[in-house]
Amino acid sequence: MNPVIIPIEQWLNCHGADGKAQLTRALELVASIDNDPNYFRPKGVEVAAILTDFHVDLNTLVAAILSDPRLVNLPQPLDITAQFGETVAVLVKDVNWLNTLRVYSPEMARQPNQFETLRQMLLSMTKDVRAVLIKLAYRIQRLRNLNKESKETQLFIAQETLDVYSPIANRLGVHQFKWELEDTALRYLDPTTYRQIAHSLAINRAAREDCIRHCIATLKEALTQENIIFQCYGRPKHIYSIWKKMQSKNLNIDELYDLLAVRVIVDTLMDCYTVLSIVHSLWPNLSKEFDDYIANPKENGYQSLHTVIVGSEGNRIEVQIRTQAMHDYAELGFAAHWSYKEGGKQSASMEKNIGILRKLLDNKRVDSPPVEAFDSELFSDRVYVLTPAGRIMDLVKGSTPLDFAYAIHTEIGHRCRGAKINGRIVPLTYCLKSGEQIEILTVKESLPNRNWADPNLGYLKSPRAIQKVKTWFKLHSVSGCPPSPIKAELLALAKLLGSPTTKKDVPIKVRPKKKWNPCEVSVAGLDNIQTTFARCCQPVSGDKVVGYISQQKGIIVHQSDCVNITQLSDIKRAQLLVVTWGTGDTSQTVSIVVYAFNALNLLSDVSQVLAKFKIHIFSANLESQPDFSAELNLTLQIENVEQLNEVLTKIKQLPAILDAQRNI
Repeated sequence: MNPVIIPIEQWLNCHGADGKAQLTRALELVASIDNDPNYFRPKGVEVAAILTDFHVDLNTLVAAILSDPRLVNLPQPLDITAQFGETVAVLVKDVNWLNTLRVYSPEMARQPNQFETLRQMLLSMTKDVRAVLIKLAYRIQRLRNLNKESKETQLFIAQETLDVYSPIANRLGVHQFKWELEDTALRYLDPTTYRQIAHSLAINRAAREDCIRHCIATLKEALTQENIIFQCYGRPKHIYSIWKKMQSKNLNIDELYDLLAVRVIVDTLMDCYTVLSIVHSLWPNLSKEFDDYIANPKENGYQSLHTVIVGSEGNRIEVQIRTQAMHDYAELGFAAHWSYKEGGKQSASMEKNIGILRKLLDNKRVDSPPVEAFDSELFSDRVYVLTPAGRIMDLVKGSTPLDFAYAIHTEIGHRCRGAKINGRIVPLTYCLKSGEQIEILTVKESLPNRNWADPNLGYLKSPRAIQKVKTWFKLHSVSGCPPSPIKAELLALAKLLGSPTTKKDVPIKVRPKKKWNPCEVSVAGLDNIQTTFARCCQPVSGDKVVGYISQQKGIIVHQSDCVNITQLSDIKRAQLLVVTWGTGDTSQTVSIVVYAFNALNLLSDVSQVLAKFKIHIFSANLESQPDFSAELNLTLQIENVEQLNEVLTKIKQLPAILDAQRNI
């Protein structure tokens, strides 16, 4: 077995027979991957090794191993659910998503609350909070190997770590992760300052440790004599926190008061002040550095006594005194330490998940907590989506593109006529999902639709957006919406195309006025070979094509990139042959789809464009929505791909059109 697996292998004995078998199977899968020069060490195994120090449960450890990026691109995808269970499969899926997410940009610093919104987005899109813990370990693994990457990459990763991942580690209470993330990031962002602080700390490290030990021993003896129940321990300061303090107070490292720190946790409020009295009786104190956050809590509810004493060697030591309830509130409560440092909000679901995760990390047992202990979503009432510029928007769950438009700006909402999700046209009633990028299509005129304010039609979820629509109609005294597209327009189109009139709105089917001659293609240099054109991709003269030998239909001509061709088995690919377009007049049927924000005059406007190109319409199908947006599907007789592209361009230039494209 690969030597890198040894640290994990040594930990296998901590699990039962079933757990050991799962870990071994996961390790063997990673070890079986062909050697890759870019992977001198399996990432998943390194991450699992980092997590073993936290006594994480078996599912978390197995998921960390199986989320190795190389396993994603295997020729035969792993059935993780069948081999390791649904919980591991969900964790691996979430971690893989987190590892491929590319949303962060340093420019977010200029946009208020964007970093906090991004953190909440990351947490909201994972079904199990343990996936975030694994992602933090992946970031630590990345930082430990960052020296192998370019300077530009080092700066980007380090800044992203401070802006996004370190605050998440702090929020989850995984302070060991937080400290390493921050210290390592600072090492790349400001290497000179990092080395100076590290050197200064190293010079007198032994003396400071002796000072803390002597202080704790003296304090323990005094508190024991007073029969006070307490916990007392040193609180180390890390390089990044020292740097932050130096920046905020504009001090040199030698001028800081809390490089040495002791925390005392007691049972009662009275004990807090008793301990304070004892501390002040044992050592001199700096009165200007005393803060009573019990009598005067911070705005977020944080409570504790802070005082700075002077030790026997002249060292200044900060002492924090609080009850267990105050300590729990500061570390894990609704207004926890992260809240007043980051300005974030915390939901009850987040509270529950963090509490369970902390118990998991604090528990020395290795058995897994029940799956149902973790909520399926941390922010079940929110959805986080992106603008085309990468700005993250926080919306109520169930929001639509129209809600998004009104959240950007009221006028954007009033002028909205359509939307694209990840480049694809969607209805305005589409339910947004976290992580999607939305582009709003607008017109110059501010003209909302009265139907948008009807909650039963599903255009708007946000009460605020609904109110904006209602307000617009009140201010403009509009009596009603524009009239719906009239049936006469469809009848006019039918007449224009030469078909009998019909009372049905859709579909309209039209026979061509002249006989259609199928396009000629050359097969192996011969022009008289019988061929047919595939209906799945509808090739047009000018498209790259390939022939497929069918036993029943002869040679079928497909586009070269048709999905039915690219997915052929190796055996059937032997039935492919080269075909080229002939030189004679050509024409083929092609389907197109037109998206419009207003169905009124849509058919006549499009038909006029087609008439100018002398293009015949075989069928037309119009589907309109209550807000009068529409989708028009047409089957046309096209000569070549150049003509098709020119027609689509002209249709897109029509005033009510959102998009027009080939429908394959």
